[in-house]
Amino acid sequence: MKKIIIFTAIFILITACSKVPITGRKQTRLLPESELMAMSLTQYQQFLKENQLSTNQAQAQMVKNVGDKIRKAAETYYAKTGRSKELTGYKWEYNLVNSPEINAWCMPGGKVVVYSGIMPVTKDEDGLAVVMGHEIAHALARHGNERMSQALLAQAGGMALSVALSSKPQQTQDLFMQAYGVGATVGALLPFSRLQESEADQVGLYLMAMAGYNPDVAGDFWKRMEAASGGGKMPGFLSTHPDPSKRSENLVAMAPKAKAFAQKYR
Repeated sequence: MKKIIIFTAIFILITACSKVPITGRKQTRLLPESELMAMSLTQYQQFLKENQLSTNQAQAQMVKNVGDKIRKAAETYYAKTGRSKELTGYKWEYNLVNSPEINAWCMPGGKVVVYSGIMPVTKDEDGLAVVMGHEIAHALARHGNERMSQALLAQAGGMALSVALSSKPQQTQDLFMQAYGVGATVGALLPFSRLQESEADQVGLYLMAMAGYNPDVAGDFWKRMEAASGGGKMPGFLSTHPDPSKRSENLVAMAPKAKAFAQKYR
């Protein structure tokens, strides 16, 4: 009983102190980000060993260019708002993987993968910035930490990450991969997943505007994503996301705010 009370107190304290950048939403983050970054590096390297990088050099370079511009925009925003310490430990990396899957993701510490299957849907560099801005926003907003915290509370009794890795290594690794949307198994996540997706839309749109990309293209991109589903199985990138048509409308309405934000913080 005493342990439960102590854990609950820590839970409440961290919930009160953690806020998402740009939106300011309070969130539950129970896990040391440094541990998640270390875990992400291992998982990222393993993923790259098991998957073939794209040989399309032009597209691979585009992924790196977009990622680097959004990174610089994020660093500028964090510096101007006194939050640069939150980027400690980030070692950005961007890779284009040869796969027909329409998907992308970003792990803690800025480890980004874009699947070649999404490139025809992005259409151009601005469209790719919508995707990468969204995924980088997930990492910056610590959504994976939030999801892992919820999952460990629900499935591992709230144990520390290091303990969970030791006592339940496969289960904990599976939770990690699910929390960051790696692979197709992303359906188990969790009460706030749609809220997080909408939040990543906003943060990502603002960052892409700061990076010099046109936020007006986001609405059309999501229309193309809706068409890419073909009325059948949703692409992985859509599996836990809000309805594409509503999302498109929301992003169109949000674009002027993103431009104003970019003018303020660029």
